[in-house]
Amino acid sequence: MSACDVIVLGAGPAGASAAIEASKAGLNVVLLDAGAAAGGQVYRAPPGSFRVTDAEAMGPDFAIGDGLRQELAASPAKCFFGRSVWHIAPGFVVRAVFEGNTEVYEAPTLIVAMGTHERVIPMPGWTLPGVMGLAAATILLKSQRILPGENTVVAGTGPLLAAVAASILKGGGKVAALVELSTRMDWVKALPSLISRPDLLKRGFGWLGELRAAGVPIYRGHALTAITGDAEVTGVEIAPVDAQWRPLAGQRRTIAADSVTIGHGLVPSTEVTRLMGAKHEYRHEQGGWVALRNEDFETTIPNIFVAGDGAGIAGAAAAALRGRITGLAVARRAGRKIDASRETTLRAQLGKAERFGHAISDLMQARPGLIETMTPETIVCRCEEVTRADLDSAIRDGARDVNQMKAWTRCGMGPCQGRMCGEAAASLLAAVQGGDRSKVGQLTARPPLRPIPYEAIVGQFDYADMELPEPQPG
Repeated sequence: MSACDVIVLGAGPAGASAAIEASKAGLNVVLLDAGAAAGGQVYRAPPGSFRVTDAEAMGPDFAIGDGLRQELAASPAKCFFGRSVWHIAPGFVVRAVFEGNTEVYEAPTLIVAMGTHERVIPMPGWTLPGVMGLAAATILLKSQRILPGENTVVAGTGPLLAAVAASILKGGGKVAALVELSTRMDWVKALPSLISRPDLLKRGFGWLGELRAAGVPIYRGHALTAITGDAEVTGVEIAPVDAQWRPLAGQRRTIAADSVTIGHGLVPSTEVTRLMGAKHEYRHEQGGWVALRNEDFETTIPNIFVAGDGAGIAGAAAAALRGRITGLAVARRAGRKIDASRETTLRAQLGKAERFGHAISDLMQARPGLIETMTPETIVCRCEEVTRADLDSAIRDGARDVNQMKAWTRCGMGPCQGRMCGEAAASLLAAVQGGDRSKVGQLTARPPLRPIPYEAIVGQFDYADMELPEPQPG
């Protein structure tokens, strides 16, 4: 077992920043991350075998991420990459898998910076080969420089649509269409908050300009209602939506494509804080369930802190600031000397960054009518092949919270532990209870938190190693 003062889970902008600040203040910090390098999703580094000959051409995210990685490497924090955290016990004892073996770390303080996972509301055909989430497409484009397809429909909501579409064009691919649920007026209403980050606003307009210059059709106020094809994607069906994103009857358009990237916003990753028993609150505008925390980002469980988008969706800039504030707060509470004026400055900067981030998050949140893209035959839980009809049947039979629905249908029992299906299932359940998501609860978190090899838990053995009792007379 490896003991330290602080364990940080996640090396995205929040986790890396927290580890830097806490370790520079004199604390013994261990940082664990499943990736090969720091940066998380937004600042994802290319594989070590890739040579970066033109950093400027890689874009501003690469430059920011590279700077963060260099700062982390120069700090006293001990970084362990390629670690999949699968269990945490009070105290705090963290178990992670590395190369098939379990490693154990222990510390009195835990900083959770696990980021987010993507929300995708299902529709017919979404399980076809050639369909992927916007986040997955981002990984391919940023880290591997691989196109999702030759002719891609980019659909869903939020600024990631334009970013992914522009990256596809830059990589030499074709964008068949950009299909966005939000309308132009939705973006206009958000402008007063978005102006707080003119640099990011300018960047977004730049992406849109590139799409228009390339002649990419843009359908605002539209949803994907089906993805067509038998063994692979051949196209999509789209329809205009009403103010609640309910597809309008009888108005359909088809678009030919060989791949689809889709995403309906981001959801805070709360499996660790749920596992540890922290109190949570449903905040629609911040992505859903978030752990309650104080001004130092400490949860209702003493010495468990949550930073970054896991504390509510607010974007990469806010995540990094939250991480630095959390790292300083942990050091201050441990009796280490910190620069109080710098902490005050960071908190002021955070308010500005959160204003922009919360406005973007609010634009990305799924509206009630979107669940109508799920037909009875649509698979909602891909791990267990549970359809909407199965879930509707459980609701009619009396299921009133997500864990009851999980027990009756197995929705959420697969390897993803509900990360892909949980939002859609909860939305269906909430629709029959007046639309209040807080009433249907959260899925219970259980170890293993991530899929891991069975041998990592039980070890290597065969029957010859087992001590069996002698047979007893009958």
